[in-house]
Amino acid sequence: MFSLIDVSKVFETNNTTYCALKNVNLEISEGEFVCLLGPSGCGKSTLLNMLAGFEVVSSGTIEFEKRTITSSSQDRMVFFQDASAALLPWLSVEENIHFGLKVRKISKELWPSITNRYLSMVELNEHRHKFPAQLSGGMRQRLQIARGLAVEPKVLLMDEPFAALDSLTRKKMHQFLLEIRQATKKTIVFVTHDISESIHLADRICLMSVGPESHITEVITINETFPRDLSDPKIAKIFKYIESTVLNEFREEF
Repeated sequence: MFSLIDVSKVFETNNTTYCALKNVNLEISEGEFVCLLGPSGCGKSTLLNMLAGFEVVSSGTIEFEKRTITSSSQDRMVFFQDASAALLPWLSVEENIHFGLKVRKISKELWPSITNRYLSMVELNEHRHKFPAQLSGGMRQRLQIARGLAVEPKVLLMDEPFAALDSLTRKKMHQFLLEIRQATKKTIVFVTHDISESIHLADRICLMSVGPESHITEVITINETFPRDLSDPKIAKIFKYIESTVLNEFREEF
């Protein structure tokens, strides 16, 4: 679905240049759940923004379904950490869903069935007349996901969507996202700096080096079934390997 070939990104500010990403290569297949894992400032979000079409590559090529990405597309939906900023606070839960359908020019006759389907999927049917400010953080994230799914994108691009939530709510959201993935078969690219989060969710984890000139140092495939328990010896072994690899990366830099 995605093909990244020698992708680099250079930012120019006040006559200075900063190479955020250098020679990134990656293939992502339809239906995969891929995590971009690395420390703050390693270019994870920049790479996600280029997959979305929000940022242009400085060199190299990113293809989506064999076509070079030159702009954003309704096929690639981005979900942000701050759901409150993404939602429209003056609209109710169901009106936020309707807004996305209106923007995509989906027939109004279909709005009730689509809204009911996705509010049921994220367990917000009983809250449809509430406003975002009346929802918990986890509920606002579920609403952001429902609004995105309602317009039927092919890919979910998620930029640390659960980072601001408490640990218990994050665990619930992990399970919720896995259920959504099972129900929709969507391709998901998920940015995180949390090793356990990536192991709980991903089919493959892309380890990214410390910037500048960040790149993917290794891609780890996890074949263990869901749900995954960090106390399982096989899962614990993967965690320890990733942790030691990341720590070694830091030692080399600092």
